[in-house]
Amino acid sequence: MPQNLIINDTTLRDGEQTAGVAFTVDEKCAIACALSSAGVPEMEIGIPAMGEEEIDCINAIAALELPASLMVWGRLTDADLASALRCQADIVHLSIPVSDIHLQHKLRQSREWVLMQVTRVIEKAVASGRKISLGAEDASRAEPDFLALVARRAQACGASRIRFADTLGVLDPFTTYDAVARLREAVDIEIEIHAHNDLGLATANTLAALRAGATHANTTVNGLGERAGNAALEEVVMGVRHLHHAKTGVNTQALVSISRLVARASGRQVAFNKSIVGDAVFTHESGIHIDGLLKNASTYESFDPSELGRHRSTVLGKHSGSQAVRQAYGQLGVVLDDDALTARLLARIRDHAMRVKQEATVDELRSFLLESLEVSPSHAHAASGMAT
Repeated sequence: MPQNLIINDTTLRDGEQTAGVAFTVDEKCAIACALSSAGVPEMEIGIPAMGEEEIDCINAIAALELPASLMVWGRLTDADLASALRCQADIVHLSIPVSDIHLQHKLRQSREWVLMQVTRVIEKAVASGRKISLGAEDASRAEPDFLALVARRAQACGASRIRFADTLGVLDPFTTYDAVARLREAVDIEIEIHAHNDLGLATANTLAALRAGATHANTTVNGLGERAGNAALEEVVMGVRHLHHAKTGVNTQALVSISRLVARASGRQVAFNKSIVGDAVFTHESGIHIDGLLKNASTYESFDPSELGRHRSTVLGKHSGSQAVRQAYGQLGVVLDDDALTARLLARIRDHAMRVKQEATVDELRSFLLESLEVSPSHAHAASGMAT
């Protein structure tokens, strides 16, 4: 794992390409500020060739003078390069397809045309004085030797980076590692991994690419992006931290607030069980799990929720055990020191969860206790300490 790995977040470019999502200028500026404040060092913030409004928005973000480097995206054409150079961006990224299926069916061009286009446009772009990145679209389906040839040509023409795009998310971590390792042998410039999540492997493939020698990871907040989205910023940051014991420089305490900001702006709510930022991530119900957590949190949590500024919680439900019941009533000021009473309460709580599909409220827990005590009046003292 490279020690200088860089997160390049593309929420404001590829994230906005999520079907039906469109950010206002104010929303883009707010997201850019939040990402930069959290320590994200690079952001891809728009597509200048879309027109004047997009260029104005890009320049509005640039006017914030954030410490993060700003990148703009374009096709590897003279027109897109001209539009990009009208923006106050540090990095110009220019993309071209490199797979035969894209060349034959989309562009109707040859491999030789790609090499000529790379030579001509990259040299022109480099002459502008900007840092230039070449995007290899559909690199995961390209012939490896041709991809290496394109990358070497880009390096020879002055490009500082090549982006390996798994455009359709067709790789797994093993094939990703092999492909990026081959590319790493071919060039000694920066390599950025751009993984899509069509098979649910974008984060895993991003981590594999970094291990294989990629220096930059393209991410989006909440995994926004075309179709199934891109590698999620929050997942990559925490994966690098805990699986590869490396640093991204991103403040993990800010991940949840950024997630919520982007969810509001995009209108795409985060799934309840979404890793890292979902509401259920540190919520436990299983009796076995809660018993383990009470003894040592590491039994059923791979990292402390405080890393994200979060807290664990427990839910009483069908799978709860006696320990969870004692803990819940303990929070109400009731000490359950009778196993039979605890068992009756557990049965009542499980029945409630199966019927209404929701956790019992505090008032309902009190009601369950009173019902159970009526069955066994000798235990009425159990309610004496119950909070009102």
